[in-house]
Amino acid sequence: IGDTLKDRFDAATRVIMPNVEADISVQRNDAAPHRTRKRDRYRLQLKPHNPDHKVPGVKDLVYLEPSPGFCEKNSRLDIIGTHGRTCNDASMGVDGCDLLCCGRGFKSETMFVVERCN
Repeated sequence: IGDTLKDRFDAATRVIMPNVEADISVQRNDAAPHRTRKRDRYRLQLKPHNPDHKVPGVKDLVYLEPSPGFCEKNSRLDIIGTHGRTCNDASMGVDGCDLLCCGRGFKSETMFVVERCN
């Protein structure tokens, strides 16, 4: 399930919300002019931000605005950034240097710690 959700997240489509009334008038049924099929009511309102992209499907993830960058400090959004954070250069996860340092590079330090055993 996690892999499927991650794939959908990576393929999410940025959309715009056009004039809702204009789209609904195109969908209306002559027999019931005030009714729209429930399944189609929302799907036709979402248009891809990039006209070269396909219209998102029912199971596709969509977003209206890109997320802010978390690499750089942004006081207005209370984002502290990642500068000065400790990363793990052996990790491929969120604590890994490649991701956490946002491509700025990093310094490696090796520390030897001697502790007494109990």
